[in-house]
Amino acid sequence: MNKQLEIAIKASLEAGKVIMNVYETAFNVEIKDDKSPLTEADKRANNVINLFLKPLGTPIISEENKQIDYTVRKTWNTCWVVDPVDGTKEFIKRNGEFTVNIALVENGIPKLGVIYVPAVKTIYYGNVEEGSAFKAELGSHDTTIDEVLKLSKPIQPKLNTSKNIEVVGSRSHMNEDTLNFVEALKNEGKEVEIVSKGSSLKFCLVAEGNADVYPRYAPTMEWDTAAGQAICNAVGIKVISKDTNQPLKYNKENLLNSYFLVSK
Repeated sequence: MNKQLEIAIKASLEAGKVIMNVYETAFNVEIKDDKSPLTEADKRANNVINLFLKPLGTPIISEENKQIDYTVRKTWNTCWVVDPVDGTKEFIKRNGEFTVNIALVENGIPKLGVIYVPAVKTIYYGNVEEGSAFKAELGSHDTTIDEVLKLSKPIQPKLNTSKNIEVVGSRSHMNEDTLNFVEALKNEGKEVEIVSKGSSLKFCLVAEGNADVYPRYAPTMEWDTAAGQAICNAVGIKVISKDTNQPLKYNKENLLNSYFLVSK
């Protein structure tokens, strides 16, 4: 296994352990300047991930790190893009649909990605250059790399040969752009089913063949999407910006993503 991917997997498992330690307590919720929630789990997981990644010498863009000015970042050919707890709102709701996201980006393109779902001890990881991605259902956050490899099964997207199309979205509140996307599919004669998940698990639904397409017409940041994009790209799924009609790029001056579409 690629050494950087191995370390990212180890970091995600250890982060998952500290996240679940907080999850089982009566934790407090802070509100950050951007109005997003923050818990002790975000901070502890970020510290753990930094401990694993910093010795590698590759700079890190993390939601919970102090953001580095673009005058410095633009000189980075390679960087990690990290969200210690993606889906903090899901974490607060205690619905289990939150993840640890770790991606390695080279020249703006995700190359490796890890998504760990600590509530159910399930890990997804992908290597774009090798064209492979895997899922492993673990018994413990303390699972060794050798055990992860033994438990790993390759994932593949759907062949998408039927009239039925599964669209990743919210059952309860889809915005107008997403509704228009669904209506356009219906006008093409497709029978549309909405499937829903929190956090970066939306990417995993498409990558492992449990959905066909994920239209994202709402704001996301680079750390929300980099790991999911790497896993999707590793199995031939594209993550295309609605602004540029090109794959989402990373380590941009503005870390806010454009709207995008995840599909074959």
